Amino acid sequence: MGRDSQLELYGLVAAQLKEAHSRVRALQVPEGVRMALTRKLLVITAAAKHDLADAARRLERLMASLDEADEGRFPEDT
Repeated sequence: MGRDSQLELYGLVAAQLKEAHSRVRALQVPEGVRMALTRKLLVITAAAKHDLADAARRLERLMASLDEADEGRFPEDT
């Protein structure tokens, strides 16, 4: 991955992480669900330091889980 594309990916992941943190904080879900989503988010944040592409994939899955939670469907693996 070239330096420019790596920087672009960092920017995208950073923006998505910021959005995900805000969305998790604002969710109207049971506390256990919020805690599980927060743990996933923290793992993804830590993973971004070592494997940005993997963190981006994980973050996409988390964002899909947040969409489900917004619709009242709690993620199965939470």
